[in-house]
Amino acid sequence: MKSISYSAFGPASQVLHLVDMPTSEPGAGQVRVALHFSGVNPSDVKARSGSRPGVTKPAFDQIIPHSDGAGVIEAVGPGVSDTRIGERVWIWNGQWQRPFGTAATHIALPAEQAVPLPDDVSMETGAVLGIPGLTAAHAVFGSGDVRGETLLIHGGAGTVGFLAVQLGKWGGARVIATARGDGMTRTTQAGADTVLDYTDPDLGAAILAANDGALIDRIIDTEFGVNAALDAEVIAPNGVIAAYGSAKDLSPTLPFGPLLFKAATIDILLIYLLPPPERDAAIKRLHAALGDGALVCPVHDTFALADCAAAHEAVEAGGRAGAILVDTRT
Repeated sequence: MKSISYSAFGPASQVLHLVDMPTSEPGAGQVRVALHFSGVNPSDVKARSGSRPGVTKPAFDQIIPHSDGAGVIEAVGPGVSDTRIGERVWIWNGQWQRPFGTAATHIALPAEQAVPLPDDVSMETGAVLGIPGLTAAHAVFGSGDVRGETLLIHGGAGTVGFLAVQLGKWGGARVIATARGDGMTRTTQAGADTVLDYTDPDLGAAILAANDGALIDRIIDTEFGVNAALDAEVIAPNGVIAAYGSAKDLSPTLPFGPLLFKAATIDILLIYLLPPPERDAAIKRLHAALGDGALVCPVHDTFALADCAAAHEAVEAGGRAGAILVDTRT
């Protein structure tokens, strides 16, 4: 099989190489998927660059990056029904705590990590459902239904935020989101009831005004460290702050007093570690929203497998209006 691999941290153009490897064989309880697309996420880029705190060298001698993807099952291992052969699937945790991910023509992995892809959902969309899709679904619905609630979604123009806005509206919530520049138009197109500029010096007051003066039931936050004080200001008593990122401040100072007297819950999400019941619930939500035509997963650009380094550079550059994919068939 053809794959992209790296053995040392560094710039994408220097460490990512197209190589030929033996095609992966499925072991017990596994399936082998002929991949169509591989999703490139910021976590994949950070892992390859060596920018994760406390990590000084790759965990394996050779790594095929990327955890998300979509394709067709072409072989099964012992214990897996051969009725799954030919099934269209999308993949989660493809390279989580494993050396070989989805930046290849094939992957062998546990059967439960290859989720049947609904017939009317494209392979491109399937490759976005792993990290962005599951994060958005759990961030929105991690405490249950949101009908009648108000959600504040920081970073509504980002891939996760854009999906979360759509899911929140589909779930019956009022959605207030933050963005900036062209991202404000994009977030409005996703269906947000109100979109606010996150650089507004009076953002807290603007958020409350958009909610008729009421506090916010649930906050979905991509930059928790930067927004912690604001979140504490606008969260309702017994509200939940679902934080899935804090890249700009990994050691935030928490306004404990205001959070204490709101009895607020801080729910830190790492989608790789989502327990099976919560993961199954998020998958069902995603499929239901897709089935209702309520969820669009935009793709900003698609690169050939040999151009995987350029795909990583596109993620690093930011400013994207959608996901970055690698076509593993080319």
